[in-house]
Amino acid sequence: MAMVAVTNSRLSFNLFNFSVSRREAFISKQVACGIRHRFFSSRWLNLSSPSTTNSHSFDSFKSRCSIINTDVHFNHVIAEDEGLHSKSSDCSCTITTPIVQLKSDVLQTESLNILTGDTYVDSLLTTIPVLSEEEQKALDGTPAHPEALYAFYASCLAGNVVEQLWNFAWPSAIALLHRSLLPVAVMGFFTKLVIIIGGPLVGKLMDHSPRVPSYILLNVVQASTQLLSAAMIIHAHTVSCTPASSILLRPWFAVLVLAGAIERLSGVALGVAMERDWVVLLAGINRPIALAQANAVLNRIDLLCEIAGTSLFGILLSKYDPVKCLKFAAGLMMWSLPVMIALTWLTNKLSTGVLDRAKCSQSCCMSSDEGPLPDSDNFVNTGLEAIKHGWREYIQQPVLPASLAFVLLYFNVVLTPGSLMTAFLTQRGLNPSIIGGFSGLCAFMGVAATFISATLVRRFGILKAGAVGLIFQASLLTIAVAVYQSGSLAHRSPLLVFLCLIVLSRLGHMSYDIVVAQILQTGIPSSKANLIGTTEISVASLAESLMLGVAIIASDVSHFGFLAMLSLLSVVGAAWVFCRWLLNPTEEQRRLFLF
Repeated sequence: MAMVAVTNSRLSFNLFNFSVSRREAFISKQVACGIRHRFFSSRWLNLSSPSTTNSHSFDSFKSRCSIINTDVHFNHVIAEDEGLHSKSSDCSCTITTPIVQLKSDVLQTESLNILTGDTYVDSLLTTIPVLSEEEQKALDGTPAHPEALYAFYASCLAGNVVEQLWNFAWPSAIALLHRSLLPVAVMGFFTKLVIIIGGPLVGKLMDHSPRVPSYILLNVVQASTQLLSAAMIIHAHTVSCTPASSILLRPWFAVLVLAGAIERLSGVALGVAMERDWVVLLAGINRPIALAQANAVLNRIDLLCEIAGTSLFGILLSKYDPVKCLKFAAGLMMWSLPVMIALTWLTNKLSTGVLDRAKCSQSCCMSSDEGPLPDSDNFVNTGLEAIKHGWREYIQQPVLPASLAFVLLYFNVVLTPGSLMTAFLTQRGLNPSIIGGFSGLCAFMGVAATFISATLVRRFGILKAGAVGLIFQASLLTIAVAVYQSGSLAHRSPLLVFLCLIVLSRLGHMSYDIVVAQILQTGIPSSKANLIGTTEISVASLAESLMLGVAIIASDVSHFGFLAMLSLLSVVGAAWVFCRWLLNPTEEQRRLFLF
């Protein structure tokens, strides 16, 4: 067998029954002819020796390997024949003339020179296109679908303005019916109960449904229930005032509770879809800077809408009667719905079909342990299975402590600009414009947190930034509760100090909220984002419903200090859980966040 060698001592392969060996042959460094060919299996190799009487004729040799994009340089090759027999003659001789000539009818490719010795690996690596650090950062900061992302922002803006305005409008309007926290607490309790039960089921349905139609359907359901709720509250203000206990037995209140629960369930599902699924696809799951920027923009949109919605309705409520204000809110709802639908359609069109893709293949969905979609024959059993599966997936997620800390913050139902705080301040006789300004300032702290959280992440890392936010919130709320327990809130100045401390504490709360959103996006696979996200909201709603249950029992305004103390303990507990997880990281946590 003829032994042929290439200059690179590290390259060894079997080609056409030829063994490459540096020992048997050498390639001259002076004259080289470059041959650029691609070898394919089943291609013919023709070897000829020009101007040689003892030429060997080789016919019908087939290759056994493929060399791609490789330059092979042959010059005067010294081959020692070890007994290769041709059809014409038998000889054993040394051939000093070039005996290798490659012919191929395939397309030529760009050459990759085979270099000698130590330079081969370095040359091979440098020919692979690698982005520089600046180019990689620029790519990480560029959204995958920027035009679609801007349309998505506009859709969120149109929907959030109405939602935030309504979240402030309904507790304010109900608190004006009677001087008690009971109606607001009961409505909030049943709303959270529906979210606890229906959240995992809706999340599973969304994970198995087309994104765009389900998103539009949820928007329609939310707007319809908001209009129905506004109609019920308007009806309540047109009838004579009744005691708080009798309000709970009125038919209009039952319809209001049902409509409010469905509205909140739809809002939660929409929020999870936006924050855990849509924004990840549009920004790019492998583009962390773009995803972080998109998360910050969504938070700013939500908080700016909260500032605008609460301030606008507070100003209107301070100048007009509640019925006119509610009619204005209803008109805004009807105007925003077609705008949201059109912007959602535009987002899908500009995303080049990324939102139309299934979350998993049909076979994957059918073979997974999530089970089949619910049908009309077995809807209840399927719903229970979805709830159990959602809770099981929630418990098994790798970032569970961060989520639990997030859930514990939901026990804080009074030291926050929520429905109970709005009702409490309304019944203390504060001007609605001041109450709206309080909620607006809390939202403004959230906007500031979107900028501060980025600085915290750069300085401390994403996990330590979350711990800083929780500790900051717990410290300020401790001072706020101390001010309240001092008993000096009968005067306006201590009350304003109390409210200002709550406003500042929102800076830490929203910083953690932004950080934990990216922690959960990193640790939860996209195929389970809606299921785990809605289950997480269900768990948080369970925590909030427990506190609202306590508020129902202690519905008198004089018990507000006790509720404030329980809220403070929940925030301190959240900080403890998160810091303990941070100090004892698991292997999965180290892998996800690169300790």
